[in-house]
Amino acid sequence: MEKRKLKKFVLPSIVGLIFVSLITVTFIVRKNLAEPTFNDDQEFNFTTKNIFSNDMETVGEDVVIIKPFNDENVKVTKSFYDYQGEKEAQQNAIIVYDNTYMQNSGIDYTSDKQFEVATILDGVVINVAEDEMLGKYVEVRHSNDMISIYQSLGEVTVKKDDEVKQGTVIGKSGKNNINPKLENQLHFELSYKGGYVNPEDYFDKKVQDL
Repeated sequence: MEKRKLKKFVLPSIVGLIFVSLITVTFIVRKNLAEPTFNDDQEFNFTTKNIFSNDMETVGEDVVIIKPFNDENVKVTKSFYDYQGEKEAQQNAIIVYDNTYMQNSGIDYTSDKQFEVATILDGVVINVAEDEMLGKYVEVRHSNDMISIYQSLGEVTVKKDDEVKQGTVIGKSGKNNINPKLENQLHFELSYKGGYVNPEDYFDKKVQDL
């Protein structure tokens, strides 16, 4: 049987057709990649717009916790009750009110004159109220599982849901009914991860070291 041979112009035509096809496919792919996947911004919920917009800013790890005042004349008059502390220190941390003995869950600061009270970290005011025993108070929630509580205030300059920065003045020292003879007091409490802690152990520490 006689073998058939391809004509000379057939092979170059096939190679040319394959080359043109490759160029066409490459052009289509590049065009599709260049076009945006979503044409209408409203039909696509961006994470940065819908998840984090209403969240409180996270406290930076390198931020140092400050004291709730900057007056050098302020001093401690009643310490935090430490269950593992020495007996004498525990006795000095007992509060007597209406013939009732209570363990101090915070620290009492006083001064000869009224002083400004400021927030220890960035946060959001979650409560502003007045207590019969401890007077006016403000609670601030921070993003690192911490809540700071400022009691015995004479003046309050913030309201609930206010966002505050570290060092924001939220009020001034005042008085309470535990020791009404003292005019300029601040009863300060600190809650961390659901439990009261000694504030003096946290001041001047970086958040990342907690």
